[in-house]
Amino acid sequence: MKNMSWKTKLVGGLLLFLPLYFATAALGTKFGIWSWQTGLGTLVIGGGPIVLGLVALVSLILLVMALWKKPRQGWILPAIGLAVPLGILGMLSSVGTTAAENPIHDVATDTANPPEFSAATVAAREDFGANPLNDYQTPLGELEAYKNSPPELAIKSHAQIINDTYAKLSPLPLGGASKEDAVAAVAAAMGEMGFTDIRADNEAGRVEGVAETFWFGFKDDVVARIGENEIDFRSVSRVGRSDLGANAKRIAELRDQVAKQIGQR
Repeated sequence: MKNMSWKTKLVGGLLLFLPLYFATAALGTKFGIWSWQTGLGTLVIGGGPIVLGLVALVSLILLVMALWKKPRQGWILPAIGLAVPLGILGMLSSVGTTAAENPIHDVATDTANPPEFSAATVAAREDFGANPLNDYQTPLGELEAYKNSPPELAIKSHAQIINDTYAKLSPLPLGGASKEDAVAAVAAAMGEMGFTDIRADNEAGRVEGVAETFWFGFKDDVVARIGENEIDFRSVSRVGRSDLGANAKRIAELRDQVAKQIGQR
């Protein structure tokens, strides 16, 4: 360290600061130090580009200084210090595109009659202050969370968006599996995927669980409805507006895991 120039130390420190900043924003949310609006909205979406821009600017200045005079040494780390924040900025900008492509946070394989959560789950969501469970046929523009949506989105319902955006999602045929075996298979699959609070009700033909993201600790409620011939799935985020496609991906993975256990596709 003694032989390192102040420029190298500065860029190295900034590069170490970046992951620390974003990890703190995420884990602070997960462990309840601050709200998700602060962690994701203020620190990441709001403050993130500013922090990244400052790191990129300092690195650019140091890069120019390193290349200005011969023997033009010590430019590699500043170049990395410039490339890393620019790359992260590109990733953050792509999040906006992903959010626009996945505008909702409630996805199910049956859009005409989506699986219903138990009274216990509904109560848990209410205690948490979670997003409301909206009617799938109501245009988004009539829902509070989407009242400021652009006209082309406001006229669409959850059912329309799911059918258009996640057309490949479908119920899982039971085949020769019994209702009890299917309930057990769904519960086991949820356990393998790391769900918590898994509750299976053989009589109602329903299995519920809670999925949690690693970094921010966002919780999504998941329910599977086992009918006479097929299993339908539903996954709903507790907070936020867009789920960035997470609920559809989770349903697809859960469906595949259950299919392996009951021998269906």
